[in-house]
Amino acid sequence: MKALATGLSALALLAAGSAVPIAPASAQATSTSDYRNTIGNDMRRCAPGKGPAVRVTVNGVKSATGKVRVQVYRGTKADWLQKGKWLNRIETNARKGRMTFCVPVPASGTYAIAVRHDANGNGSTDIRKDGGAMSNNPSINIFNLGKPSVSKTKFNVGSGVSSISIVMKYFG
Repeated sequence: MKALATGLSALALLAAGSAVPIAPASAQATSTSDYRNTIGNDMRRCAPGKGPAVRVTVNGVKSATGKVRVQVYRGTKADWLQKGKWLNRIETNARKGRMTFCVPVPASGTYAIAVRHDANGNGSTDIRKDGGAMSNNPSINIFNLGKPSVSKTKFNVGSGVSSISIVMKYFG
């Protein structure tokens, strides 16, 4: 049952994660240009004295094939995992084991993060190969089909750099 729940969570995350990440509730978007920003993984933005940003450590990447995508969303029900409502996205070649990302956010506030590992890099969700994860590592089961509520995934970011750790989940 645990393997089934993990697999379902990864599948739902992958389906949702192919469209969105997280952002703060206090910094409301004022235009469509606030969303859908594809950026590079610039770790200098997480240096001491910088921010607001989130240093995201992703553990348990299963292989060095394909791409890993990290998306940040506002920590609101209206934005969390909604198509096109991610604020910033970083996508890079996968590296087995641990990967670290610096995800800037527009302002202090409440955000949530979704991570997807497209293991074969085909841009499609392959439940038996791809993996997924979310901020706060929520428990995912057959009843919520891998889409935990924003209340289980959101976290606060101040004016500096916050750090979180996320564990990847795979079906197989």
